Amino acid sequence: MVFLSFTAQKIITPVYFQNVVIRFYKNIHSKTVYLQKSIIVASIVEQIKQPIQGEMKLFEKKFYESMQSKVPLLDKVTRFIVTTKGKQMRPMFVFLTAKLVGEVNDKTYRAASMIELIHTATLVHDDVVDESFKRRNFFSINALWKNKIAVLVGDYLLSKSVLLSTDHKDYDLLAVISRTIREMSEGELLQLEKARKLDITEEVYYEIIRQKTATLIAACCEAGVLSNSADEQLAEKMKLFGTYTGMAFQIKDDLFDYLSSNIIGKPVGIDIKEQKMTLPLIYTLKNTNETDRKRYFETIKRYNNHPKRVKELIEYVKKFGGLDYAIGVMKEYQEKAKAILDEFPDSEAKKSLHLMLDYVIERKL
Repeated sequence: MVFLSFTAQKIITPVYFQNVVIRFYKNIHSKTVYLQKSIIVASIVEQIKQPIQGEMKLFEKKFYESMQSKVPLLDKVTRFIVTTKGKQMRPMFVFLTAKLVGEVNDKTYRAASMIELIHTATLVHDDVVDESFKRRNFFSINALWKNKIAVLVGDYLLSKSVLLSTDHKDYDLLAVISRTIREMSEGELLQLEKARKLDITEEVYYEIIRQKTATLIAACCEAGVLSNSADEQLAEKMKLFGTYTGMAFQIKDDLFDYLSSNIIGKPVGIDIKEQKMTLPLIYTLKNTNETDRKRYFETIKRYNNHPKRVKELIEYVKKFGGLDYAIGVMKEYQEKAKAILDEFPDSEAKKSLHLMLDYVIERKL
């Protein structure tokens, strides 16, 4: 028989055990739902990859080679990056766009590697800036190796992206990635500047997400064309396709703040807690009455860490139509992207890009 202290007896009551059991089953349910959704996502991604399966398999090898270093620590970190990779949607855009207008070649592989190096570097730097210690349900690089090493690893990856283009005289691709890095940095800084005053208008929001997110997907599509053709008009057209797709992608990501739970890795209300003004919130605060506007600005400024106030604001945005408005804008961008895609002859690559567009706005993870 186990004898408990008086304090322990007071704490460990039937209600305590009941709560433990409830939390246990909730955790099991969340993980089960996450697993089910992950399986569905994996199935969709496999359909999208169908025309480029061989290319993606070879890309993984080439991408790892592009990161290799003689410094043992760097090599260890880059192996970790490859092991914990995501869905690699951006290289898929490069290969599918290249196949839409021609064939995949060595330059296409370099373009995909450059883009993925930039994307990986920005994620590493983002985790440092956001003080985030998890990435795709794994520990982040800054969590495992501390901020200083994480920043230097991000810098190293950016330099490898530039070198990959200059070493092969891919100066057109160098121009694309240089512009992309500049715009992504400007987008982050614009968001930080505006977040201080919470004066982000709808127009400013679109510019922020264009620079922060859409510009990289646009670069994927532009680079895919340039790896195959010197046709600048064609490259510009697919760049615009990528921009529209990226805008829809980011709006969907912002909607998760109102619809998701911890099972997707983005807790409900995290953007509000971080004082990020996203489209549903901007629309609601712009169109509501003055009394409610003042109250909810107060929530964002002073009570952003109060769960009840944050939950109240989320429910208000839903009731006011902020989500419906954002979903409508997201679908408009999707339709604009589809209109560009439909100008091309039917092909497996075109079919996969259509699937990608549907996935962007219907994804649950």
